[in-house]
Amino acid sequence: MIQFDVIIPAGGKIHPDFERVVGTDSKALIRLEGKTVLSGTLESLRALPGTRRIVVIGGEEVKREAGSVVDEVLPEEKTGPQNIFAGLRWLTNSYNPANHILIITSDLPFVSPKALEAFLNLCPPDKDFCVPLISRESFIDAFPRAEATFVTLIDGTWTTGCAYLVTPKGMFTAMEPIERVFANRKSKLGMARILGLNFVYGYLTQKLTVSDVETKVKEVLNCSAVAVPGSPPELAYDIDYVEDYHYAMQAIKLRSRGSAAHV
Repeated sequence: MIQFDVIIPAGGKIHPDFERVVGTDSKALIRLEGKTVLSGTLESLRALPGTRRIVVIGGEEVKREAGSVVDEVLPEEKTGPQNIFAGLRWLTNSYNPANHILIITSDLPFVSPKALEAFLNLCPPDKDFCVPLISRESFIDAFPRAEATFVTLIDGTWTTGCAYLVTPKGMFTAMEPIERVFANRKSKLGMARILGLNFVYGYLTQKLTVSDVETKVKEVLNCSAVAVPGSPPELAYDIDYVEDYHYAMQAIKLRSRGSAAHV
């Protein structure tokens, strides 16, 4: 298996109504069947032979949860990309940094060593960005009646996962474009300027292919990027809302009883 370092951004907060249900305002520290989502992610990562250093970005509560089992917990920066780049700088300034970094979110309740290994084995090692691509059929088969956001292209209806295999070189090259995309993420005009009107039109009229999207990502980020079809659906189920939490609780209970289907 490929050797890799890990960055886990763990500073995400949830709505106060959601907080009242789960008893924490931190997505990473939501508890499912006796353990936090963050601790479950760390257990899965440590079970993989390719895992080297792990750096987590989060507040004091996150540090208390993860500090003893990771290599470093860094304080939060002002934006999501800045959090990731803080982790990137810490790793690349460490002794003998890995040639690859796995960036994975801290709100994946179904992540497992098997799912991570399957994704990593599918990633071509010569690409700067590997993004998990999950078909609508695969996601629904794993999580019937669960909510997810899908994009319809000529060659299928897809969602992406929340774990990305990257190279430090590619990340440093893409730093400015990533910050620009993040700053314009809520502006239709801003995103249209970044992506180009032809691409936006193709997206709106469902005339793009996966290859078209890959080409655009390469153009925007100035480095090599590839979508990884066939990636495990467990990498696409994250907990954003209270409904996601209740679904995950029910699914985990059923799976522990040996009844994974028909959640």
